[in-house]
Amino acid sequence: MPTTFVPAGPFAGQKPGTSGLRKKTAAFRAPHYLECFVQATFDAVGVQGKVLVLGGDGRFFGREAAGLIMRMAAANGVTRVIVGRGGLLSTPAASHLIRLNGADGGIILSASHNPGGEDGDFGVKFNIANGGPAPEAVTEAIHKASAGVTGYRISDHPAPDLDRIGETDLDGMTVQVVDPVTDYAELMERMFDFDAIRRMIAGGFTLRFDAMCAVTGPYAVEILERRLGAAPGSVVNATPLPDFGGMHPDPNPTWASALYDLMLSDDAPDFGAASDGDGDRNMVMGRGIYVNPSDSLAVLAEHAHLCPGYAGGLRGIARSMPTSTAADRVAAALGIPCHETPTGWKFFGTLLDAGHATICGEESFGTGSDHVREKDGLWAVLMWLNIQAITGHGVEALVHAHWRRFGRTFYSRHDYEALSVRQAESVMATLRTALPTLPGQWVEGRRVAMADDFAYVDPVDGSVSTGQGLRVVFDDGARLVLRMSGTGTEGATLRLYLEAPCDDPDQFGIDPQSMLAPVAAAAERMCGLAHQTGRLAPDVIT
Repeated sequence: MPTTFVPAGPFAGQKPGTSGLRKKTAAFRAPHYLECFVQATFDAVGVQGKVLVLGGDGRFFGREAAGLIMRMAAANGVTRVIVGRGGLLSTPAASHLIRLNGADGGIILSASHNPGGEDGDFGVKFNIANGGPAPEAVTEAIHKASAGVTGYRISDHPAPDLDRIGETDLDGMTVQVVDPVTDYAELMERMFDFDAIRRMIAGGFTLRFDAMCAVTGPYAVEILERRLGAAPGSVVNATPLPDFGGMHPDPNPTWASALYDLMLSDDAPDFGAASDGDGDRNMVMGRGIYVNPSDSLAVLAEHAHLCPGYAGGLRGIARSMPTSTAADRVAAALGIPCHETPTGWKFFGTLLDAGHATICGEESFGTGSDHVREKDGLWAVLMWLNIQAITGHGVEALVHAHWRRFGRTFYSRHDYEALSVRQAESVMATLRTALPTLPGQWVEGRRVAMADDFAYVDPVDGSVSTGQGLRVVFDDGARLVLRMSGTGTEGATLRLYLEAPCDDPDQFGIDPQSMLAPVAAAAERMCGLAHQTGRLAPDVIT
């Protein structure tokens, strides 16, 4: 096997997290950087004789990175690499391919919802054999291995053509280029009632799906337009572009503002949705209504039994700690558990593998189920369509009926982006210091019932995760949560989550920010966020 060991000097990369390693594209393009990180990953997980899946969201440097990784995989003894045509694979589709083919893991080239392009962000993530993100033990092993990497092994032969479906030999390793959409689309057909959705669309139901020039475009065109019969052009920004067409591929009211404005206008279609860079997040809207992700999880869980894939009911619901408690009330009504986990899909993976949960969600526009081990944006869209097709009710009617049954949980997330690490840590430290003194205090008209730094004991493997976010819970069920996000590549992002449950139907129509203003004021009194950062308002409100 003609391979070369390329000496690269000492290398110690940033420790990868749930979302893998994310940095500016220029960092990954620097001499030997990507190669050394991949070598550390291969050394840590052991790839001799293994089968891997490879693909990404089509962002700048993705094709070049895929070629390098294939050549390195061959040099490190990988038996087979299954790669999406053109190097494309949505994150949920990659998870499905790992599980479908019994692969030993996969490498996903994406920085998710972060901007792309030569001056944008890039990322590399390793998923394990269950199709889910690498757990802490694996990311720790990769980080440890990176400290000892002095070079990397790479094939001397060029990478095969990624645009030709079929099998090619690369130094004894089989490279299998597959259509990135087909297997995923067939999975969706098994899970949802496509006939019912087709009839609804044929009857005049209209929709708009914004793929944000990211990887979900080909999936949405194939499924929504070709298989379900939505009018051509219902999927907009459908072609994946290296720089996402200059868009910020994060499906929220700020970055998907064109869709958001359309859905609140007189020209709105019946249903609107958007997905992100790698296809694992979703924003859902109906005509005249935006559905916050916490409510979306709760409504989907309430009606999941209407979809063929969940006709037998749910075994449990799981939500991240910052996600609102709306899903908890659905679980109680269904008589099933609702698990509260730290942020990060890997925590859902153990619950799904053990059969403790069927449907999961995070407030950051991520929902999914046990069909894969990643969140799945298009899956959520199809479930919403399936529910509307069976019930005959639109998004607004479904959400309002849900509030009447379970009460409305007013909820919002305030993001303070690109802070200095010192600023962010100072705000966190202020609240953390105050936590023991808060229970029993009255703050902005509410009595604090509980305050802690969230820790989680995994009910499956017994692992303990501490320092997962600061939370304050009031007697009336209102909550505030403060945590630092790990998804950016520059500075630090603080996220403040605000929640207030309400059972009075006369108040359901109040603007959420008005309803949550006292909780926000309480947060400011406790941690001095505006005072310490100099920010008079959040950068993004969702």
